[in-house]
Amino acid sequence: MTIEELSHCHSRALAAAGRLRLPLRSRVWKGQAGEFAGAGVGSSLDFQDHRTYVPGDDPRHINWQAYARTGTYTMKLYREEVRPVVDVILDASESMFFDPLKATRSAELFYFAVESARRSGASTSVHLVRGDAIRPIPSDIVGAHRWLDDVRAMPAADAAAPPDLSRIQFRQNAIRVFISDLLFAGDPTPALRLLAARQGAPILLAPFIKSEADPAWTGNYEFVEAELGTRHQHRIEPSTLRRYKEAYVNHFALWKNSTSRHHSAFARVESEADLETSLFAEALPSGALEVTN
Repeated sequence: MTIEELSHCHSRALAAAGRLRLPLRSRVWKGQAGEFAGAGVGSSLDFQDHRTYVPGDDPRHINWQAYARTGTYTMKLYREEVRPVVDVILDASESMFFDPLKATRSAELFYFAVESARRSGASTSVHLVRGDAIRPIPSDIVGAHRWLDDVRAMPAADAAAPPDLSRIQFRQNAIRVFISDLLFAGDPTPALRLLAARQGAPILLAPFIKSEADPAWTGNYEFVEAELGTRHQHRIEPSTLRRYKEAYVNHFALWKNSTSRHHSAFARVESEADLETSLFAEALPSGALEVTN
């Protein structure tokens, strides 16, 4: 993809982020000052309760009207304002960018996750993962559209291996957005446990194309292994196509069941429709996103 194409993806993601966002208000946050209600008390304008004055308390929060009536010092308590925490992880496997439609949707989802987090004032970390290779990038340079160059330069020992999430330093109590087509073999449980570790809240956004989900292959084909670039000749008989479709359906049924057990939001996002349409149709109902106020 060119920088111009990535810039268009970024513009569409920004438009979508004006109507939808990550479900930041569904969590109780703890930590740095910000605009979201937290679990403690602090100095925001959201009044919460009273308590008896204790020496050392900030006199600015004394309820002087109550003191004038009762002669007793009481403190006004306010809801603590905190800053949400979002970890964005992009699966940079070749299968995400092999098809132009899927490459566009992958880039749009990546931009959407980063910009949605940043618009909400969240502390945002971004990681690219390709097999066993991990590369953190500053969230504020994502909009410069150079991150795909970083993807191409990632030196994975085995590019066809599942994304190795164990090497990412996930932060406490973070929403973790994993953008991946999930087209790698194995039990989803280890990856989901890592995404949910340290009180994390996983959100999985999986781009796909119809020709991969429901192909109409028949006859002789040359298939390209996306991660390794190798080519293989195959003849597709009806029985072969049927086994492929069954395996594909079973693979994503396994992911859906596993994400449900691990209390993770999971949405497969179609690449053929425009971004907002696909997000409203698939990510919003699953709880992966919420409507902006």
